Amino acid sequence: MLTLFGVFSAGTQTTAPAKTYEKDSFETTQGKLTITFIGHASLLIEAGKTVIHVDPVSKEADYSLLPKGDIVLITHEHGDHLDPKALALITQAKTKIIASRSCTGKIENARILVNGAEESLDGITIKAVPAYNIVNKRDGNPYHPKGNGNGYVISFGGKRIYVAGDTENIPEMADLKNIDIAFLPMNLPYTMTPQMTADAARSFMPKILYPYHMGDTNPQLLVDLLKGSNIEVRVRNMK
Repeated sequence: MLTLFGVFSAGTQTTAPAKTYEKDSFETTQGKLTITFIGHASLLIEAGKTVIHVDPVSKEADYSLLPKGDIVLITHEHGDHLDPKALALITQAKTKIIASRSCTGKIENARILVNGAEESLDGITIKAVPAYNIVNKRDGNPYHPKGNGNGYVISFGGKRIYVAGDTENIPEMADLKNIDIAFLPMNLPYTMTPQMTADAARSFMPKILYPYHMGDTNPQLLVDLLKGSNIEVRVRNMK
């Protein structure tokens, strides 16, 4: 399913398309769950009447055209995940911002969740889980050190969504249970190869897997690696 956000042009008095986004919807015990695939690591999740933005970044969308967030989740401090300009456009007085330890002092009024902590908001539970590198490093240091960044498990209406953030196939993924929908990153040198992503998925067996944060990685490689696994791989425009 596709959705279209437009902009109004005063000169022509017409509505022009800004960008077309793919959108998937799911039924839950608390109403519809809709995920809009903004791009790269940016997602818009509508859980019933609650609007959740994940890693909103101006490069991926004109956020002045998107709905204000009730909840905003920031996985870590890198510029393709934390963008103050986009945050300013989608936050309002009631918006709850949840961020990782690496964002401390970088976002006004943010609730910092360390790995393992959780928060309940508007009938939605959000748990911060580890996201880090083991193999991929720069000058001997991991691109994403352990404890700095978050993945998030979002629970709503009997559905559990795992947004991994920037991570490799870390051992803590085996502790994830009953994940209905997963987003796993797949690009080097910052996150995972298709093989690492497939190994990560097999460690906790989500029902549906969306590769995201892909860069130029060919997602068909992941599709082929997970054939016969009972994991449904859905490819969306999330480069």
